Amino acid sequence: MTSTVSLSPVEGPAAWRGDVLSQGTEWIYELSDAERTELEEVGRRFVADDPDLRAVTAEQYPVPANAAHLEEVGRQLDSGRGFILVRGLRTEEYGDVLASAIFFVLGLHLGVPMKQNEVGDLLDHVIATSNLTMADGALPSRVRDRLPFHSDSSDVVALMCLRAARSGGSSSLVSGATIYNEVLRRRPDLAPLLFDTWHWDWKAQDKDAPADWYTSPICSWVDGVFSSYAGSSMIESAQRFPDVPRLTEAQREVLALYDEVSQSEGLPIDMDFQPGDVQWLLNYAALHSRTSYEDFPEVERRRHLLRLWLRRDVGRPLVEGFGKNSVVQGRDGNRSGSEDVERISHIANAAAPDLTWGL
Repeated sequence: MTSTVSLSPVEGPAAWRGDVLSQGTEWIYELSDAERTELEEVGRRFVADDPDLRAVTAEQYPVPANAAHLEEVGRQLDSGRGFILVRGLRTEEYGDVLASAIFFVLGLHLGVPMKQNEVGDLLDHVIATSNLTMADGALPSRVRDRLPFHSDSSDVVALMCLRAARSGGSSSLVSGATIYNEVLRRRPDLAPLLFDTWHWDWKAQDKDAPADWYTSPICSWVDGVFSSYAGSSMIESAQRFPDVPRLTEAQREVLALYDEVSQSEGLPIDMDFQPGDVQWLLNYAALHSRTSYEDFPEVERRRHLLRLWLRRDVGRPLVEGFGKNSVVQGRDGNRSGSEDVERISHIANAAAPDLTWGL
């Protein structure tokens, strides 16, 4: 395995621009009636069986009518643009438990669900549970703030929309390869710094984290395969710990440039989630963010997304210690170990968010 710091632009389908993709709909997969019907039937069986989420496997819940659907999702994640939006599930008719079951089954067929926090949640929720903001110390998944572009801590992150916001809350994606290409074009002197080791705030991402910080490069280029892992706010936040090295002027400059480029007109693609939409994203290929939003006043109508983190091993070469994924490798072993077994092991319990967590 050969790791390099390349000063050549990244090429291939993962180096896309949002203003080009948004002119078409090739990034949207519409479920057929047969695919949707099968998922509904399997989801109902999953709810009735109530299997242990920590041990259940895809083989126990086959979905042969969705073979083409899952093949296309996998192709886009592994060797395509790095994301796809699947549309057509009728979650408003299902109720949250059935919707969660369908989502979890799809996740099983595309990877291994990972614990998303030290509590052990395999199915997590993106929902504002108070009027706090990230400035108040609340986790990003529990606020209505705009989120900067960042990467999550898994191979694949998936979101299912149960309920959309009253206004705002658009999901935005941007190609990590395209960002790098633009940084390289503008400042070839700074681009190599993205391959250096950076310190990231772990406590700000998980209040139960076993350490204050972890380390990872922002870019990886191994055997000709480019990957990115970004989130400058977590790098800046890690500066609060006295044992983290101070950022140099050049490092601050490249972080600012990276963020500026990620938000450049034409680079991101925005999508307004509809109930039932499922977004699959390879963290190494694209960054994601969200616009700020306004909720409906009723609690039951709040913007609510389900989230899965998946381990999807396709032999992707990565530089050693790349991403927070590198420090949570053991989380998917048997998907057990949490003290709150009832909460994480049953689909009906997992489908209900803990409104007190993350504040």
